[in-house]
Amino acid sequence: LGLGLKGYPMARNLLRAGHSVALWSNTASKAEQLATEAGGIACATPADVARQSDVVFLCVGDTAMVERMILGKNGIVEGARKGLTVVDASTISPSASCRIGETLAAAGIDFLGAPVTGSTPGAINGTLTFMVGGDEKVFNNVRPLLEVMGKKFYYCGGPGMGLHAKLTQNLVLSNILQAFNEGMVLSTKAGVAPTLMLDILSNSAAKCGLIEYKAPFVFRRDFTTNFSVKWMHKDIGLMLDSGEELAVPLPLTALTRQMFQAAIAKGHGEEDICSTISVLEEFAGVQVRA
Repeated sequence: LGLGLKGYPMARNLLRAGHSVALWSNTASKAEQLATEAGGIACATPADVARQSDVVFLCVGDTAMVERMILGKNGIVEGARKGLTVVDASTISPSASCRIGETLAAAGIDFLGAPVTGSTPGAINGTLTFMVGGDEKVFNNVRPLLEVMGKKFYYCGGPGMGLHAKLTQNLVLSNILQAFNEGMVLSTKAGVAPTLMLDILSNSAAKCGLIEYKAPFVFRRDFTTNFSVKWMHKDIGLMLDSGEELAVPLPLTALTRQMFQAAIAKGHGEEDICSTISVLEEFAGVQVRA
């Protein structure tokens, strides 16, 4: 369920591995396209997918979508039988994920929250990282299917724990990106060549895989989406919600979310997260180019 930038190649990898895969997307043409391309079964509703499945995977945008697809009208629960396993690879609210799991358990359905990282390239190449929360036995049962789509698997504990791990990873990632944006705009306006500055960072204690990967895209002004501004903005909101629930202050993260909000307001919501540098560039009157 969900055939976006990650979901489409994830489903395609399952099909290429020889599995029978029922497909549904909010955009029906995507399911029909993949069915034609790789031999899947296009379905009209999530309930139809559940009727044909032993395991159902979701990879969709936000908490409301997951709740609707699992528990709503024509949702998974309407077509499920006891013993079905639902694996949600979306990044959603940990507390909401726990509630969904409890509802499914009452109907005899197993549930894992298993958000992924690796963006679109990881989904295409089958090298995603899964952070799993839920019953460890259920995780072990579905692991052979996960291994078709990913290469690293972290069992993080009970319900919601995989999501807490994923949100923490994205918290660090988004704040590093904001630091990169500020530093590169500052050094560029001062007159330091961006490629020189990147070389200095790459050979110092500030060395960072994210920076080394994203910087060339910024230098050539290529904001083609691997992970969009709007979805990271959503994830940062989930981080702040969890911080409030757990009484953990997240002051830097709150400011980073405002910068992502500014990027959305400037029309960058659908672009890759590296496009957020454009906000500071406009303030400073400079562009970070190679």
